[in-house]
Amino acid sequence: MNILLFGKNGQLGRELQRSLAPLGALTCLATDSTDYCADFTNPNGVVATLRALRPEVIVNASAYTAVDQAESESEKAHLLNAITVEAIAREAQRSGAWLVHYSTDYVFPGSGSRPWDEADQPAPLNVYGQSKLAGEQAIRRYCAKHLIFRTSWVYASRGNNFARTMLQLAANRSQLSVINDQFGAPTGADLLADCSAQAVLKVINTPEAAGLYHLTAAGVTTWYDYACLLFAEARAAGIELMLDNLLAVPSSAWSGAARRPLNSRMNNAKFEQTFGITLPAWQPGVRRMVSELTDQKISGQTVNAAGNKSGAT
Repeated sequence: MNILLFGKNGQLGRELQRSLAPLGALTCLATDSTDYCADFTNPNGVVATLRALRPEVIVNASAYTAVDQAESESEKAHLLNAITVEAIAREAQRSGAWLVHYSTDYVFPGSGSRPWDEADQPAPLNVYGQSKLAGEQAIRRYCAKHLIFRTSWVYASRGNNFARTMLQLAANRSQLSVINDQFGAPTGADLLADCSAQAVLKVINTPEAAGLYHLTAAGVTTWYDYACLLFAEARAAGIELMLDNLLAVPSSAWSGAARRPLNSRMNNAKFEQTFGITLPAWQPGVRRMVSELTDQKISGQTVNAAGNKSGAT
């Protein structure tokens, strides 16, 4: 099987390199790759790459994820998350390739408390969510052989994410405030990657399994309770933290440009039933990630809290 991965340097892309490698011949590209164009600001160049490499499976882990910045860069967000994705979908349909793509809980308005399922009507609150929804819609419209995975609160021991930002902040501050009225499931990039590989194997032999799926760790928490577990596990692992006062605050305390959904609960039943995989609770993955961080230096690193979906103030 000839597989092409876009976004190899992201937190999900790094894990996908590991999980996809046993499935066949894997080509991994980053935005700055020189042999082939993987720059999503250049959709024509990306299509030229697809025609040159002729993959049987295209896995897209590349995306614009700067949620607040997207409010002032809507054209760029739509170019990377929708226009280029549409170009990939059209080319995949022309060549007969499978397309695996990752979307987000941010396509929903975040109302209520019931977990969202795939049949629920999307209504994004911000530009980022709108751009990701447009990408989904393009794939479903133009590429029959697709897997779209909506996920939430992604983390890994490398890359910019809530977990690493919290630990970096806690190493240098005595007090932090964290949002306590947004609900979701922290989901490890390793879990997403492993599930993706299993799903690809399934659809190759069972094409009727193509479609849209929700894919997160099981269970639900808040950013505040997530942070509490992070700090408890970090201290137990011997990571030194300055933090001695953690405050729970409402979303109204958040000063970001983009509105965030309060309810990011996702119903994973369709994925579990289709692929025969029982998704694990979110806590063990977080504990494993913190364990991996014991070999990395948290204190003194540059903090980037302006990125994806951080719930700290």
